[in-house]
Amino acid sequence: MPFEVASTTVVEPRAAALSLNGPAKTMQTALAPVDSSLQLTAVDYIQCEDVYSLKGMAAHPVVMERGQGEFLWDTTGKRYIDFNAGFSSCNQGHCHPKIVKAMMEQCQVLALPSRSVHNANYALLCKKLCHLSGFDKVALLNGGAEAVDMAIKAARAWAYKVKGIAQDQCLVLTAEHNYHGRSLSLLSASNDAGYRKNCGPWMPNVGPYCTGAVIRFGVVEDLEKAFKTHGDRIAAYIVEPVQGHAGCIAASDEYLVAVRDLCNKYRILFIADEIQGGLGRAGSLFSYQSSGVKPDMVVLGKSLSGGLYPVSGIIGTEDAMSGLEAGQYGSTFSGNPIGSAVALAALDVIVDEDLPGRSRDLGAKFAARLEAIKSPYFDKITGKGLFRSMYIHETHPEGRVTGARLAALCLERGLLLNSAGRRLRICPALVIDEAIMLEGVDIIERALNDLSDMELP
Repeated sequence: MPFEVASTTVVEPRAAALSLNGPAKTMQTALAPVDSSLQLTAVDYIQCEDVYSLKGMAAHPVVMERGQGEFLWDTTGKRYIDFNAGFSSCNQGHCHPKIVKAMMEQCQVLALPSRSVHNANYALLCKKLCHLSGFDKVALLNGGAEAVDMAIKAARAWAYKVKGIAQDQCLVLTAEHNYHGRSLSLLSASNDAGYRKNCGPWMPNVGPYCTGAVIRFGVVEDLEKAFKTHGDRIAAYIVEPVQGHAGCIAASDEYLVAVRDLCNKYRILFIADEIQGGLGRAGSLFSYQSSGVKPDMVVLGKSLSGGLYPVSGIIGTEDAMSGLEAGQYGSTFSGNPIGSAVALAALDVIVDEDLPGRSRDLGAKFAARLEAIKSPYFDKITGKGLFRSMYIHETHPEGRVTGARLAALCLERGLLLNSAGRRLRICPALVIDEAIMLEGVDIIERALNDLSDMELP
């Protein structure tokens, strides 16, 4: 379902195509003043980033210049089918015209008046979020990590003020292998050794081990034991209904029902992190909805702005959000007119174009086609809707078939996706045309079968 664009600017190739296996060129400008007349190549930009930027996640050796719908174009003009969608930030597709229009109109009128005054867009966005979700209160923020941190803060305040836990004694539980973000509080709540390296000491009383035993994702017995022994001190359990970073592992509906029942029994807040899996990605507006339960609080981000602006937030019941007092919530850019206008338009696109329904219907076809891949190296598919991971067997005797090599070969052939170990993360925009989606799977299948014949460099 590609959306209509009033006009399209054709980006002419500006440099020779980048060879993924070719030698790096000498960078022309990394240590020199920028000259806008120079014809910079992708290698130049990448080396410039290497010199001036703190290292982040490993990136494909390609520089993207333009995006529209389910496609990206690099600096040479080469088009890619995007099976990443900004790690679920672009459920509505790249540069959706309705969202772009809302942003452009608002940024010419009022950008940031400060939170010391009111602005209309913020009020309307809070109302829309409450009406769409069925919750009572909203706290808007910027990035996803900031929103999860806010959820922990709100849960602690609730625990002391409402539940009556002794000051500084409450616990906030998370599940093993979670990914809630990389701020210090959220790394404290994580067990990812790579992200945590050299970043301690950690915030106490939060995480999957803070009761003395591990809380494994999807294992009711672990949660029940923790609640039974420490329930009088536990403020909340924060969980992703679909653990995206861990491999698009979906909790069963039965597990989510059990979580709700246990939280009710022990008077503990059930907080769903829907930053990646929500807003249509997993086949419903929120991924927990397939279970029929309702959490006490939900964390949102990413596609809340369609990828155009950092907007995040928490929504919750009156009770769950009642712990914080006036002045304890605030952020300079949160709820600003531009971000709120963008989020209002992004939500309209999700609803008006029934993106949850598209994700549910296309997701079933997507999973069936992926599972039909014919290769001895294909293993399995996980996930819900258009929130998927594909696992391969890295069993080639010469090591030719790996997730990293498969992702690199797909990139050469015009398909962008990411690998992590032996799995590929496959999450296209929810507006993707069905034929384009299936073309992407064809690229994966051919690449997987060709790898065994391609020698290692």
